[in-house]
Amino acid sequence: MNSSGYEAPVGEDPEELPATEKDLAEDAPWKKIQQNTFTRWCNEHLKCVHKRIGDLQRDLSDGLRLIALLEVLSQKKMGRKYHPRPNFRQMKLENVSVALEFLEREHIKLVSIGEGCGVWGVWGLGCGVGVG
Repeated sequence: MNSSGYEAPVGEDPEELPATEKDLAEDAPWKKIQQNTFTRWCNEHLKCVHKRIGDLQRDLSDGLRLIALLEVLSQKKMGRKYHPRPNFRQMKLENVSVALEFLEREHIKLVSIGEGCGVWGVWGLGCGVGVG
């Protein structure tokens, strides 16, 4: 069984996965490229507030860098209090919730995203946003 959970039938080379399964695998090269590009883009914008993202899943999970990024991009404040030092999962959830509410107020359409996307370390294809 490989890292994507696919087990090749007996006699079949696991490296010869169907193209669609290779593209959707966790370690697909395009995913890493997309993640690195997005991280660099975030860091470019976060420079002005002296913040940085090293690992998207870890660094966005408490909501603080996400809030900072949204404030920089929109040039607006959140308009709601958040936890500046979130020590507990509930505090992190509330911070991510503040960010999501801000996006909603700004009429940014949320697609397959919820509070748990950031807090549970599930930033990825299932946690997307689109302008609507």
